Amino acid sequence: MPDTTTILILVIGLVAVFIAFYIGSKVGSSKKHREWELLLPGYRKDAIMKSRSVLGGHFSENLAPFLPNFPYKPNECTFVGKPIDFLVFKGSDEKNISEVVFVEVKSGKAKLSAHEKNLKETIDKKRVRWEEYRIPEELTEKGDIEDKVKKVVDGGEKK
Repeated sequence: MPDTTTILILVIGLVAVFIAFYIGSKVGSSKKHREWELLLPGYRKDAIMKSRSVLGGHFSENLAPFLPNFPYKPNECTFVGKPIDFLVFKGSDEKNISEVVFVEVKSGKAKLSAHEKNLKETIDKKRVRWEEYRIPEELTEKGDIEDKVKKVVDGGEKK
């Protein structure tokens, strides 16, 4: 059976380990907090610069049809935003659309995204078509809209 001195030494040793662990975690946490405080202004500046760049790009996109070298009339341009900036209905000003043009606005050294490249390729390969969608007549008749929607959703059957 161990004597009391050995037990006392073990208890003191365990307490010392726990105290060392506690002090170490507090020191490490304090160090990490100071490091974060030093890095935070740089992160904020970077975030602000990126935000300004994005906002500047969005502003430029919307302003583009009114800039001097833009090749289309502003009132023939319809802003879409994503995945393309504008659809231009050339000739719509004279009520005679002769061409539909997809326009992506870029500034500086910006390049097409993968999604934009894919759209450009689709258009270049003339995989574009016209489609007309008709709203179900039941929805356009006067009456209670909730019943009409339920009727269309349920396939014409009322439950």
